[in-house]
Amino acid sequence: MKAEFIRFRIPKYRNITGLLQILGGSSLVIGYLMSVWWLAFVGALGLAVLMALGFFTRLRIKDSLPLSAPALLFSLLNAFLAFKFYTYI
Repeated sequence: MKAEFIRFRIPKYRNITGLLQILGGSSLVIGYLMSVWWLAFVGALGLAVLMALGFFTRLRIKDSLPLSAPALLFSLLNAFLAFKFYTYI
């Protein structure tokens, strides 16, 4: 991953990105398992934004669509989850 962030030309954001991914994933899992819907919503929304930024970063460096597609799909999946969790709040 270190080499990927260098390739993306954003090596200084590697640590904060990893921390945000861990916090988002943890919020999503804990919120779902404990039925704390607002926490699951925040985690899913945060991950959706993070993955959308990852998708646009890949577009900016002119990666192909097959390389960029997973980021877009995960962003859409998390946006869908955020919408569903929002309906429980």
